[in-house]
Amino acid sequence: MSIAAAKKRAQGTGRPMPQPGIDPWLILPVLLLAAIGLVMVGSASISVAESQGLGSFHYLVRHCIYLVLGVLLGSMVRLIPISVLEKICRPMMLLAALCLLLVFIPGLGHTVNGSTRWINLGFVKFQAVEAVKLMVIIYTAGYLVRKADKLDARFFDTFKPLLLVGILCGILLLQPDLGSAAVLTAVVGGMVWLAGAAWRHVAVLVGLVVPVFGFAAMEPYRLRRIVSFMDPFADPFASGFQLVQALIAVGRGEVTGVGLGASIQKLYYLPEAHTDFIFAILAEELGLLGVILILALFMLMVTRIMSIGMIAHRLGRPFAGHLAFGIGLWLGLQAMVSMGVNLGVLPTKGLTLPLISSGGSSMLMVCLALGVVFRIRYELDAEMQRHAPRTRKRRASS
Repeated sequence: MSIAAAKKRAQGTGRPMPQPGIDPWLILPVLLLAAIGLVMVGSASISVAESQGLGSFHYLVRHCIYLVLGVLLGSMVRLIPISVLEKICRPMMLLAALCLLLVFIPGLGHTVNGSTRWINLGFVKFQAVEAVKLMVIIYTAGYLVRKADKLDARFFDTFKPLLLVGILCGILLLQPDLGSAAVLTAVVGGMVWLAGAAWRHVAVLVGLVVPVFGFAAMEPYRLRRIVSFMDPFADPFASGFQLVQALIAVGRGEVTGVGLGASIQKLYYLPEAHTDFIFAILAEELGLLGVILILALFMLMVTRIMSIGMIAHRLGRPFAGHLAFGIGLWLGLQAMVSMGVNLGVLPTKGLTLPLISSGGSSMLMVCLALGVVFRIRYELDAEMQRHAPRTRKRRASS
């Protein structure tokens, strides 16, 4: 039951509002996706760990540790009032830029496969852009509250957050990380549109952004990815190798899958089987039914987050509403891109599947973001509980 429906029911019956708690329609898909992620990381990473001379369950143990840390982090964030985030939202864009620049400091930045995206903290390596995504969402939510009455009238007020994100995307392209840059731009653009920006302004912004990303895609190695994406079997042993192996995995799964743990493609055929291409292994082992289940769980999770944002707006909590919208767009778009890459619908990009792929930085920040959403829901429940007695008193006096 939604908060609004609960409020109406409590007002009509005179019963007290329920105590604030965990939203069952949000916690259910989150728990199921995390559980499926544990199983699939365990299944997909055994051969990878053994080929690297590590223990068979090295990546599974690592994934479990990050998941536990993520749950603890999300639980701690749930104790922080949303008003605190609103107060500190202004410097978030600057902090985001600093985080992205840290990877270029010698000795601090860490390079993998030609990309410098990680900060070496000694005991762990953290991918800076994962924290930047949440920072940008917090900043944009605060900006949209401050400019709420100007978005529909002034083009610059609509353009400014995308201009600032464009600066961050320029830094990301130096790492390089076009996938994260595209997701960040789409999330902020979606938040601005949902905030009520004029269609003419949005159309102009789209017209500006698309050529920029088109130009960025003209880099030789990116162009090879696009060409191989259009026809991966034209060069199945070079530029199209990864996508061909992913499509073979998806095709082998058919309707019911080959069985949990029975994947062939994870046995040194499909690179990054436990991270970027874990969805292809899932499709191979669990089949079309498993794919539909994952799609349904992500749809339920994202839809519930967006509905919480709508409720926050109706209750006069615009910052919380924009924050929920941004997190919902982030998780939904990243999941869509990751699954699209695995299915050959989108060009190959290195993006993890939230809550499922192996990746400590992604897991920690996704859990933190979900903790923020649970906090928003908690505060909305508490507000309904405070307002219910007043409503009953007014009805009784009348």
